[in-house]
Amino acid sequence: MLSGKHILLGITGGIAAYKTTFLVRLLIKAGAEVKIVMTQSASSFVSPLTLSTLSKNPVLTDFIDKEDGSISWNNHVELGLWADYMIVAPATANTLSKMAHGTCDNLLMATYLSAKCPVFYAPAMDLDMYKHPSTNASFEKLESFNNIMIPAESGELASGLHGEGRMAEPETIVGFVQEHIANGLVLNGKKVLITAGPTHEAIDPVRFLGNRSSGTMGFELAKQAANLGAEVVLVSGPTNLNVEHSGINLVRVTTAQEMFDASHEHYESVDVAVCAAAVADYRPKHVAEEKLKKKDDDLQIELERNPDILFSLGKEKKHQFLVGFALETENELENAKGKLKRKNLDAIVLNSLKDDGAGFGGNTNKITFIDKNLDIKTFELKTKPDVASDIWKEIISRIHV
Repeated sequence: MLSGKHILLGITGGIAAYKTTFLVRLLIKAGAEVKIVMTQSASSFVSPLTLSTLSKNPVLTDFIDKEDGSISWNNHVELGLWADYMIVAPATANTLSKMAHGTCDNLLMATYLSAKCPVFYAPAMDLDMYKHPSTNASFEKLESFNNIMIPAESGELASGLHGEGRMAEPETIVGFVQEHIANGLVLNGKKVLITAGPTHEAIDPVRFLGNRSSGTMGFELAKQAANLGAEVVLVSGPTNLNVEHSGINLVRVTTAQEMFDASHEHYESVDVAVCAAAVADYRPKHVAEEKLKKKDDDLQIELERNPDILFSLGKEKKHQFLVGFALETENELENAKGKLKRKNLDAIVLNSLKDDGAGFGGNTNKITFIDKNLDIKTFELKTKPDVASDIWKEIISRIHV
């Protein structure tokens, strides 16, 4: 949920600030980029140098930086716009009151007031302060701003008392934010199967039949689905691509038969299947055990059909929304419609090698999306991440999530 997200962490002056070193580590481990703004008093509890080292970003404490005789300005508006999510932890009673009433007397408050993203806050104070009517009034006011409280826990407090007011543990904070994000994502709770890349069919131990597919389109579709909250199984043929996302299970295969087996292994449990792989239609009937030697005359290789993965999935389809790809060079639209019906698909993505910038190997694609009702939507040439986004918008509009 946090992979690639910009997290702005605001740290205020409470003893629980020492826990933010662990919080930063967990956010980084979850794939987020973290920037930190802290109040002057917070630096008495946790070192800005430690936090800067962990986050790999400068820690900001004031509007103005003075270093080596030069003066620079920390742009709170820019920080607020940079963030995908803001977390204020610990959020002391003093800071909560300032947030509720718009008291802008430090860089953290100016940044908070400039933020356009969802804001989470983790209260931390003694139990009497936590229960005080003024604190409850701050909670109510912040709720009206759509700020999101990460509830305090009960336990031993800095005063020596035992009760409610202890800041949530770093693991709890990260889990709370991830769950909140997931609940707001359109594919949360859905499982998706995506095939990507080429297949390689062995001729001998060193040679194979293959094609020019890079796998980029399938990998982008997988990343988009995971970022929308789906649990993704990505079955990929041989590519140079990799993906690091907690929501993606990458299954690497080589041949069409291996892709067939892996796809069917997961197909029954998925809600959506998108077959973007460029699967070899044929394979050598006999694979030489030793490298074939060059001869003076021509070489003949007998080929046999590979299993048709998309056709087989369409034949077994029950609840799944099944999408195929069609790369055509002639009679593009009619051929795509025929494939859509013949293979029992819910939709097909057509691209033509006649379109500049479309097809294999590049960073762009131009597609036409056709559903089973023959509703047709054509898109302009776009980058493959943007194409993936368009495809998912079309799928989502049809699966009524």
